[in-house]
Amino acid sequence: DAAFGEKLALEAEAQKIYRALREAPAQTRDGVLLSLNMNAGLPTDVANLRECGADGIGLYRTELMFMIRATMPGRDAQSEIYGSILDAAQGRRVVFRTLDIGSDKILPYMRRIEEENPAMGWRAVRFGLDRPRLMTMQLQALLRGAGARPLSVMFPFVADPSEFRAARAMLLRERDRMAALGRAAPERLEIGVMLETPSLAFAPDSFFREVDFVSVGGNDLHQFFFAADRGNERVRRRYDTLNTAYLTFLQGVVTRCADAGTPLSFCGEAAGRPLEALALAALGFRAFSTRPSAVGPVKRLLRAVDLGAARQVMLEAMAQEEPGVRRALAAVAMRAAPLPH
Repeated sequence: DAAFGEKLALEAEAQKIYRALREAPAQTRDGVLLSLNMNAGLPTDVANLRECGADGIGLYRTELMFMIRATMPGRDAQSEIYGSILDAAQGRRVVFRTLDIGSDKILPYMRRIEEENPAMGWRAVRFGLDRPRLMTMQLQALLRGAGARPLSVMFPFVADPSEFRAARAMLLRERDRMAALGRAAPERLEIGVMLETPSLAFAPDSFFREVDFVSVGGNDLHQFFFAADRGNERVRRRYDTLNTAYLTFLQGVVTRCADAGTPLSFCGEAAGRPLEALALAALGFRAFSTRPSAVGPVKRLLRAVDLGAARQVMLEAMAQEEPGVRRALAAVAMRAAPLPH
């Protein structure tokens, strides 16, 4: 029908615009340079890097490789895959997130453990620290896969600085062991954390100084901030990401990282929605990681706006005790980058 044909034509026109911006920097009209990265989980995903115009891979979900196999991949198989991902990235930064498995992401060869609230249960870094052999094997594989190249490792679902310190100590121990054996060790090792629990935002200043980078895991953080299960259709869309309370909380994280001089990024669905990405950039986030298909639309809007002016509009909306800033920012976006029609 005509409406469907028109929709396809508009989509094709939009794709043409995004393709034209593929090599262009994500720089706002007032000169703020932003970094747009993509999420990946399988070696085949890395081919999208050049295609979508991302600067790098801001989140590589290592657990997907474990979830699609019938048996546990050994250290050699893992290191080969990690090495091939770095090869395919051709020098662009790849952030490997260690296994986020546990009761909410079960491996086919793992015994299921029944939990009332698996998303808040025995998973991710909690699981890894309690199963040090599994975690050590993955850390060894990451180090071997990187060889002498730079390596960025991120620990997920850290709720307390002690968990990060214990995990980092394991990684540094394996790096030192490799060096002692005369093996090539990464020329630069970045060890960061995914901030997904509100508790971590209130960690002592010393924690923010000692992590090499922080990535806000927006999907989990949103559900814990609003106590709204993201798997529950009745509540998952009930609370807007552009809610003033949530943005105020995120502004606190931006300030903590800025004060400590710690690189900060935002990872998740919200980073892939242009209006939300604009709000996050206006808060002070300078790096984002999202699905490859979202890089073009987000880049188009960010390149069209004056970020300082957008921030002013957003702060005014927040100060007026509006429930959120969506309407105010949508007006900014429509003026800056009207959609093709």
